Amino acid sequence: MAQTSFTQYSDHVRWIMVETSHAGNIGSAARALKTMGFAALHLVRPREPVMHTHPDAVALASGASDVLANANTHDSLSSSIQECAVVLGLTSRDREFGPPALPWADGLHLLTDALQSNRSVALVFGPERTGLENDDLAYCTHRVFLPANPVYPSLNLAQAMMVCAFGLRQALLEHPAQATANADVSELADPAAVAAMLEHWQAGLEAIGYLDPKNPKKLMPRLQALFARSRLRKEEIDLLRGIAKQMLLRK
Repeated sequence: MAQTSFTQYSDHVRWIMVETSHAGNIGSAARALKTMGFAALHLVRPREPVMHTHPDAVALASGASDVLANANTHDSLSSSIQECAVVLGLTSRDREFGPPALPWADGLHLLTDALQSNRSVALVFGPERTGLENDDLAYCTHRVFLPANPVYPSLNLAQAMMVCAFGLRQALLEHPAQATANADVSELADPAAVAAMLEHWQAGLEAIGYLDPKNPKKLMPRLQALFARSRLRKEEIDLLRGIAKQMLLRK
């Protein structure tokens, strides 16, 4: 694949860091991304609003100051993943609920399929100490684990981003663009639209008395997991929101 073709894809890959605590990690991540030919760095609720301008970030970026300068800061994960067909949450922890789990190799296939269908994708990395929390993981289409040492799977944040950036770069360079876009991927609803639909459903279920807001139990997390497995299409989101609207009319 020519470098121009790779750049066409790399521009549609968002690298999202959630609640990062150390400015140096942002700088190291920027360096890792630029080394692998990526640049779209997004910061969600960093400890400081302009952490990417901190001297430690600039120093550890080591020449990737352009990636830092163009980093986007968001108040919520949902705003950073708008129009993304595939959103992979990187985590080594198993969860009772949330999106389906995939090994990294399968996650790569999803990313390349979406990119070859002219859709944007995102990889989401959680805070250094705790990793992704369930509330943020709920916005991901899948949770992905790297094939690390099962006895000690912990990776430094920037190291994890470098591993993923290297793997995705290799996958895009080794598998040239397909002549026909993957229609199945192109019709999928983005996770932000699914999250908005779930909020609509929660209001509707409360309106008909099926969900007690004072004692919700695990109904909404179960529905989130169900819809994550279903990989909803855009027209299905409209259908489900229509049902929620009718539930609200019964209030």
